[in-house]
Amino acid sequence: MYIHEALAVLLVLLGLASPLLIVGFFYYLQKRLEHRQILAAIEKGIPISQFVTPRRRPAGPAWISYLWVGIALLIVGVGFQISNEPERIIAFILGGVGAAWIVRGLVHRHYFLHEQARDTRS
Repeated sequence: MYIHEALAVLLVLLGLASPLLIVGFFYYLQKRLEHRQILAAIEKGIPISQFVTPRRRPAGPAWISYLWVGIALLIVGVGFQISNEPERIIAFILGGVGAAWIVRGLVHRHYFLHEQARDTRS
C-alpha cells in the first residue's frame, strides 16, 4: 500500500513542477539559439554591438525594488512566525533577510537623494 501513496505523491510533485520544467526548457532553447546566432555573426565579421541588444535596466531607482523585496520577505517571515509551525527558523531567516533588504533600500535611498541634490546644485 505504501508504493501507491509514494507514486501518488510523485505524480502530484511532477504535476506541480511541470510548468517550471517547460519554461526552463524553452528558456534553454532560446539561449542556445541566441548563442548560435552570435557565433554565426562573429564568423561573418558582424560587430556584436549591432547584433546583441543591451540589457534593459529597471525604469525606476533601485532602492524602490530593494524596499519592496524587503517588505515582502518581512511579511512572509512574520506569517511563518505567527503560524504554529515547529520550524520557526524559517521565519527568523526570512525576517532577517527582509530586514537586511529594507536597510539596503534605505541606504540606497539616502545616497540616491544626496546624489540628486548634488546634481541639481551643479
